[in-house]
Amino acid sequence: MRKLLTGAAYHGCRMLHHVEHDMRDMAANHMNLVVHMMSHNDWNRHYRVMQDIVAMSKDAGLEVWMDNWGLGGPPGEVSHFLAYHPEAHQILSDGRMEPTRVCMNATSFRQFMHEWIDAVAGTGADTIFWDEPHLPLKDNGVYSCACPLCRKKFEEKYNRPMPEKIDDDVTQFRLDTVVDFFTDLCGYAASKGLKNAVCVMLGENNGIHLGTLDRICSIPTLDNIGSDPYWGYSGVNPYKFVYDGTVKNLEVADKFGKDHNIWIQAYGTPRGMEEQIVQATEAAYDAGARTILAWSYFGGISNDYAAKNAYLAQAKLNQAFERIWSWERDRITEENRRLMGLIK
Repeated sequence: MRKLLTGAAYHGCRMLHHVEHDMRDMAANHMNLVVHMMSHNDWNRHYRVMQDIVAMSKDAGLEVWMDNWGLGGPPGEVSHFLAYHPEAHQILSDGRMEPTRVCMNATSFRQFMHEWIDAVAGTGADTIFWDEPHLPLKDNGVYSCACPLCRKKFEEKYNRPMPEKIDDDVTQFRLDTVVDFFTDLCGYAASKGLKNAVCVMLGENNGIHLGTLDRICSIPTLDNIGSDPYWGYSGVNPYKFVYDGTVKNLEVADKFGKDHNIWIQAYGTPRGMEEQIVQATEAAYDAGARTILAWSYFGGISNDYAAKNAYLAQAKLNQAFERIWSWERDRITEENRRLMGLIK
């Protein structure tokens, strides 16, 4: 039986006295894992502080994952890397430039990411969290990346020019690009003593989703595959939506002997819907998830997409984690009593 891990993404604060309070607050409210961000700006301006933040988190009893927030573009910040390497922009197949996203085949970006991995290892973090890698696919079949480098690689492999609209060869080429990218980076991270976890989307409009993960999951140094079944407070039943998404995720992870991570939407919560955070967390646990994380701490209060009542959203997340930890402890107690012959 997997150990229960619960936690949240933490971002928006680099003042150590506040961070220390928040890490201890997380630990006091049934969390034993935190996902920190280390953006390009954090790396350039706050690196010593990031080392202190990791140490504080561990002192509070939290396992530490480090998110590659915005390094190659969304999710997160726009990529600062592109200011130094404009040639590394992703290009859509209709010729338009993707203004914030970096091509995964760019040699300069691979080197940059190796250096970032070195920096993460230097913070003392346990795991790199590869956050929702994107390959845009537009509704009209336009896709990326179709930059000169990708076009050259495609033509060498398929003996024809890259088409404007996606087809089977392009689909395979895009997957090959992702697999090569993560084989490189996960292998390098593992050589530095770091574990690798990834979160992908349930939907199919970004080219990397649960339905395309067979080859990615075969990467030996990718340890953990997750997804974020965010129901969007859109009127769907949050319990059913999260339960079904979790089952799908666990089927993929178990097939390849990988661990998992499931994310609960604790941001953007409308007033009056905070209880859905509890229902979603129950669903993930009931479906079998044992690494259950929330985006994000305190309802994402430091972001424009924060819960409308961030204090109540955090209270409900605390209650949700308390509830599933109670279930987990009851399960362990029953196992121990059976072991001792106290119950049959």
